Amino acid sequence: MKERPEVKLLPFTVKEVQEKASEIPYGVNMLKAPEIWEKGEKGKGVVVCILDTGIDTTHPDLKDRIIGGRNFTGEGRPDDFTDKNGHGTHVAGTIAGSENGSGVVGVAPEASLLICKVLGANGSGSYKGITDAIKWATKWRGPNGERVRVMNMSLGGPYNDRQQHRAILEACAEGILVVVASGNEGDANEETLEYGYPALIGECVTISACDENKKLAYFSNNSRQVDFISAGVDVLSTYPTGQYAVLSGTSMATPHVTGAIALIINMGEKYFGRTLTESEVYALVAKTSCSLGFKPTSEGHGAIDLTSLYKLCNPE
Repeated sequence: MKERPEVKLLPFTVKEVQEKASEIPYGVNMLKAPEIWEKGEKGKGVVVCILDTGIDTTHPDLKDRIIGGRNFTGEGRPDDFTDKNGHGTHVAGTIAGSENGSGVVGVAPEASLLICKVLGANGSGSYKGITDAIKWATKWRGPNGERVRVMNMSLGGPYNDRQQHRAILEACAEGILVVVASGNEGDANEETLEYGYPALIGECVTISACDENKKLAYFSNNSRQVDFISAGVDVLSTYPTGQYAVLSGTSMATPHVTGAIALIINMGEKYFGRTLTESEVYALVAKTSCSLGFKPTSEGHGAIDLTSLYKLCNPE
C-alpha cells in the first residue's frame, strides 16, 4: 500500500517580521470585535483548541491565554508544544492575543487556548498525529471542568483520511465547531473550484480569505463547502521570540472566524441561558454574516458582523 504524504501547512506568505506592534489588526476591526469588547464580551470561559505548529509560550501577548497543550509530532517531549515554525503563534495571536496595552489584540482577548502541536518546524505532520490530537482535545477537561468549544485547523492535505474524518465527527457530536482553512491554491477565478482536506469535509466550518478592502484574495480556494470569509491578506499578529509578523493566507482568515465564534458562544449562551449545540452556534454565526458580493463558493454566508448578534441578543 502506498504511503500517504504528510499533512502540511497551506502555502502562506511572510511579508514582514517586526520587534514591536501596538494596534488592533484590521481583520479584528472588520469583525467589529472592539465594539463587542466595550459591551464586556471578550471570550472569557471559552476554550479554543489550535492544531498547528505550537505556540510561543513566553510571548507577552499569549502566555496568559494558554490553558494547556500537548505535542503530537513525535519530535521532542509530549509536553513541549513550543513553536519552532511561527505559523501556530501567528494563528494564536489572531484568536486571543491579550488586551494588555501593547502588541496586538486578538478577536477574543480573554479566551483560553489549548495548544495541540501537530506540525513540526518544517510545517508538516502525520494524519495520525492530527487525528490523535483531535481525539485528545475532544476528551480534554480543564482544571475547572472546562472543555473545548472550537478547534482551529489552518492546515491541509490531498486526502480525506477516514480516521481523521471520524474524529472530526466525534468532536462535532461533543459540541465542538471545527474551523478550517479553505486553502491557498486559488487562481483568482470564481468560476473554478479547488480541492483539499479537511476543507471539503462538510461538517467542518471552511473559511476563505479577503483583503482589507473586502476584495477576494487571489489565492483563496473556491469550493461548495466554503462557509464564511474573513481577513487573510497582510495580517499582523504574534510571532515567535516575542515578535510580530505580517502573513497572508486562508490560514490567517480562519482564526478570525474562530475568535469570532468564541464571542458568539458567549453572547448566544447568555441570551438563551443554556449551553448551545454545535449546530445552534453555527446557525448564529450564519445569522451574523452578510455577503460581500461574491459567489457562495467563494464566501459562503459571507463576512461576520458581531454587532448584529449583539443587537439581536440585547434588544433596546
